[in-house]
Amino acid sequence: MAITLRTLTDSDLDSLFIWESDPRAVQMAAFTRANPSDRGEFDAHYERVRNDPSATLLAIDDEAEFVGTVASFTMEGKREVSYWIAPARWGQGLASRALRAFLAIEPTRPIYGRVAHHNAASAKVLARAGFVEVGSETASRQESARRSPSASTASITR
Repeated sequence: MAITLRTLTDSDLDSLFIWESDPRAVQMAAFTRANPSDRGEFDAHYERVRNDPSATLLAIDDEAEFVGTVASFTMEGKREVSYWIAPARWGQGLASRALRAFLAIEPTRPIYGRVAHHNAASAKVLARAGFVEVGSETASRQESARRSPSASTASITR
């Protein structure tokens, strides 16, 4: 399976919205929008991210099929990495391969990741990429962010 990273396009947004509003995926995420099933919130979020010159947002393709996103952004002075994989494609190593490819082009170090404590698969993705746990938190860092059902996350850096 050949992973490629490319610019996210408008044609990717409908699939991404479905994946990001999937209740299983929302439960596994450390942070989501206040209402993950609100298309207007989704569109406004991606409009901001795609127009932020300090953010990097790339689509992940597997054999030319759009399967997720990987991104980096700066929050509270720290560069963070994030990824989202289509739930139907979980467990296939896509996040690990995409993150490895992304880290080869994202120059900032240290770079941080966040993972919900109950999301062992995502913690393994970060560990395989060389991230180590540096702390945990129990409160949302943004008023507009919705916490996952787990009340805490781990901060991981590479």
